[in-house]
Amino acid sequence: MQGYNSLRVTVRSVGLLCLGYGVTLLPPILLSLAYDDGEVVHFVLTLGLVWAVGLLFYLPGGHSTRDLRRKDGFIIVAAFWTVLGFIGSLPFVLGPHLNLVDAVFETVSGLTTTGATIFTGIDDLPISILYYRQQIQWLGGMGLVVLAVAIMPMLGIGGMRMYKAEIPGPMKDEKLAPRLAHSLRSLWVIYVVLTAACALAYWLAGMSIFDAITHSFSTVSTGGFSTHDASLGYYESIPVTLIACFFMLLGGINFTIHFRFRSSLNPLVYLRDLETRMFLLIVFAVFSILTTVLWITREYETLTDTLVFGGFEVISVITSTGFGEADFSTWPLFLPVLLIFISFIGGCGGSTAGGMKVMRVVLLFKQSMQEVFVLAHPSAQHSVKLGSHVVSEFTRSGIWGFFSLYVVTFVLLMLGMMAVGVDQVTAFSAIATCMNNMGPGLGDVAYTFASLSDSAKYISAFAMLLGRLEIFTVLVLLSPSFWTDM
Repeated sequence: MQGYNSLRVTVRSVGLLCLGYGVTLLPPILLSLAYDDGEVVHFVLTLGLVWAVGLLFYLPGGHSTRDLRRKDGFIIVAAFWTVLGFIGSLPFVLGPHLNLVDAVFETVSGLTTTGATIFTGIDDLPISILYYRQQIQWLGGMGLVVLAVAIMPMLGIGGMRMYKAEIPGPMKDEKLAPRLAHSLRSLWVIYVVLTAACALAYWLAGMSIFDAITHSFSTVSTGGFSTHDASLGYYESIPVTLIACFFMLLGGINFTIHFRFRSSLNPLVYLRDLETRMFLLIVFAVFSILTTVLWITREYETLTDTLVFGGFEVISVITSTGFGEADFSTWPLFLPVLLIFISFIGGCGGSTAGGMKVMRVVLLFKQSMQEVFVLAHPSAQHSVKLGSHVVSEFTRSGIWGFFSLYVVTFVLLMLGMMAVGVDQVTAFSAIATCMNNMGPGLGDVAYTFASLSDSAKYISAFAMLLGRLEIFTVLVLLSPSFWTDM
């Protein structure tokens, strides 16, 4: 009976989330009507199908308000993101702009803020499709389930379970206020304000209102989709590039730090946070190395271009945004591989960026140094600290477990790509860019994933979900022991 009640609440929750997602289809419907771009029927049909799926899940669940267990949170988040990957692809399929496989890939890429794309000829797409494509990145940036927990307390279920299953980063218990819903609403207010500020800055820098809004969606969410094939390179504008760098950096910083800044209006709160300091230090270090090599090799004629393009690509990659100003895959020496490697670090925990997160990388480094110290001084007592705080053994073992599983999963997925005919360089960079939710890669996926086989695209989409939900949320469902006592 317990398992049956749990299933009912889980199915009901997924249904309610689908019904809520249907509301997000109203803006592209209105845009299609305003511009008469021929897509309104497709969006209306998608809306009907999404609500039908939502009701199909919601109604059998009844009105039970039983609290969710931790297992239920994992199932709801994984199920909702999987279902959404298919139903969210309908506007691309009904257009018809893409076949089903490509449409699912594009949708998952958008929702996970990966930014890898199948489309070519983006400039010629209908305006409502362009908007929808940007919007799904913005919604996925902060997280659709997080949004639901923030604005739909009528769920009557344990929102913390879904929050922990979806929110990125190692510190999932950190809250801004005593009540979870209030904390998440605060984060969403900050997210909206940053998006509005980014859109205004883009508009003042010369973008059209439509481009300013849609690019602010993909900048703050660190998604990377653009309304142009040339991405931000379309504008050939240094102010646009610098604005993008600034807001990508903000998107890569833990949003709880933005909350503290909003409360105190003291910019020093950013420098007082260890993870933020390390994040900015890594950005500066890689920027220094990369621009030095670009200048020595004379990749660009002027120092200004070297600094602007080099800095932009470093920030775009480490925040997993994936915007393009230059084709870094053609840069000299080790630079393309260096950029791929820093995508593994990613941004801060609790940000919209992908990757393993800076805090995990810092702790892994500190633990490695501790092992070296213990070898030299076996009788000495030494603990791992973050600032003045001692990191618990539980947290340290969890991070090592995440890292081990990350490496094993990466290798298996890369071998899977090679097994379906993808060359080594493309397979490595494709899985790296998908698991790190970064977007552009090397080899055949430097610009688009269109040339990959259907099997390779599904593997890539699965890697995106693993990266967005931080591996455990998805892989725990594949464990037979997870399903005991359901």
